[in-house]
Amino acid sequence: MKLSVSARAVAAGSIATVMLLTGGAVADAASAPPRPAAPDLPLAGVKAHLTQLQSIATANGGNRAHGRAGYKASIDYLKAKLDAAGFTTTLQQFTASGRTGYNLIADWPGGDTSQVVMAGSHLDSVSSGPGVNDNGSGSAAVLETALAVSRAQYKPTKHLRFAWWGAEELGLVGSRYYVNRLATGDRSRISAYLNFDMIGSPNPGYFVYDDDPAIEKTFKEYFSGLGVPTEIETEGDGRSDHAPFKSAGVPVGGLFTGASRAKTAAQAAKWGGTAGRAFDRCYHSSCDTTANINDTALDRNSDAVAHAVWELSE
Repeated sequence: MKLSVSARAVAAGSIATVMLLTGGAVADAASAPPRPAAPDLPLAGVKAHLTQLQSIATANGGNRAHGRAGYKASIDYLKAKLDAAGFTTTLQQFTASGRTGYNLIADWPGGDTSQVVMAGSHLDSVSSGPGVNDNGSGSAAVLETALAVSRAQYKPTKHLRFAWWGAEELGLVGSRYYVNRLATGDRSRISAYLNFDMIGSPNPGYFVYDDDPAIEKTFKEYFSGLGVPTEIETEGDGRSDHAPFKSAGVPVGGLFTGASRAKTAAQAAKWGGTAGRAFDRCYHSSCDTTANINDTALDRNSDAVAHAVWELSE
């Protein structure tokens, strides 16, 4: 069809307009800021928190168990760090075995509160030891991730919440208390709960929870990028603080480096360490001190915590 002169003029103007709009879109895309990458958490920062938790236990009967002075001092240490970093913190009090326990919840201002990404760990030890790997390691990594959020003044699309649970060693008491008191609507707003319980075992494995495919993929791809093979976590399945969230229908995931099970020859071949020896010989013992940590495992897993928090909150 042949256009008239006036029609050709209109068409030319339309094409020019489209080109301007398209060019503007391309320019906008090119000028858009890159997606922020998770920081490389300083191992020294994570270990400084472990040293502090060890000192607290040493000064309070050798442990940080539920209802003991060492646990409350641990909570106070974390809360002071988080308050100074600009988090909104809440202490949730409960009673278990006749003693007062506490959960510490820290919300980072901003983000869509209809989509909440949570990262958590239990802060209590058993009464027989200071609990530096179980679970100072997870608690310290989650704390350092939260502090990294503050240092970066990170502005994620989703709302970020961090949590430290009490009385996990008595049967997931603190996390169950928290989940059971959430309104149905509030539960549905949690798009992911990430759990970190023992991530610095001295004879470590690299285990990833397989409860939610998207979260599992996030962790597995991270470790694949490091050239570190992973296995599905089975030893602690249902035995840590992700269990109440999973039962409530919340997508969950997490990491683990092993407890009392023995490392197999095949696992030693791919991860190093000693076959036939427990992943953590000091599990629930007095020797679970700062000497009971594998720095490489702690470093890798701490960075994986930050990676997942950044990745899943966008």
